[in-house]
Amino acid sequence: MTEMNKGERRREGILTVLKQQGRITISDIVERFGCSEATARRDLELLERTGPLVRTIGGAMYDGMNPVRDSSFAERQGISLLEKEHIAAEAARHIVEGDVVGLSGGTTNYLIAKLIKMRRGITVVTNAVNIAMELAGSDIQVVVTGGMMRHNSFELCGPLGEGMVSHLNIGKMFIGVDGISENGGITTYSEQEAQIAKALISRSQITYAVFDQSKVGRTSLFSIAQLKDLDAVITDRPLEGALSDYARRCGVTVYLAGDEEEEEAEA
Repeated sequence: MTEMNKGERRREGILTVLKQQGRITISDIVERFGCSEATARRDLELLERTGPLVRTIGGAMYDGMNPVRDSSFAERQGISLLEKEHIAAEAARHIVEGDVVGLSGGTTNYLIAKLIKMRRGITVVTNAVNIAMELAGSDIQVVVTGGMMRHNSFELCGPLGEGMVSHLNIGKMFIGVDGISENGGITTYSEQEAQIAKALISRSQITYAVFDQSKVGRTSLFSIAQLKDLDAVITDRPLEGALSDYARRCGVTVYLAGDEEEEEAEA
């Protein structure tokens, strides 16, 4: 059996602490294992890709019991692709010349960017590096928030980006989510992405959540917003049961991909 190197032993130790205590901070890792902050952050990034943990601001939490995993953009890109294309097409229908549009990260919002890149007179604010690159060279004015990039999603997160967003005025914000439920609202697997999404929503006039049916009824670890904080959702099938009733009571309009007419929410 191959003996573990120093880095592997350190990461094994980090996982042991996480299992015992439930969470660990960057400063804990530096103190316990005698490494630099940069090394501690790299270790957590590596463990996040393969281990049962989720990154938090300043550290990580053990997440061995959570079935909702933070998969990479490449892994998510092929899931429900047809549904996401229809949802993106419906979202693009709501974008007109003169709009200032916000796009968070995610595969559906990436498809929205691809659909609108040939248009003129639109400004896009995004915290996703891959979306900004998709729009590069087009006639769309692109504003990219600052921050540290999460490799799983290409999203820029952290106080630097949140501070920049606080000075912006966004007309229509499209938020990608990992889960939506009556009690949990819209949620995501990453605390950093939840924080930047909250900042973007707070500076937006209209907020749309975009998601396919695989996200319905799921509650990920970190909350972005409650349903009452949304203006509309764009999805591929009608909401059902308690979620539909609650969205209607909150005045959320449901737009269905491929439908000419939307399901109007009651006031």
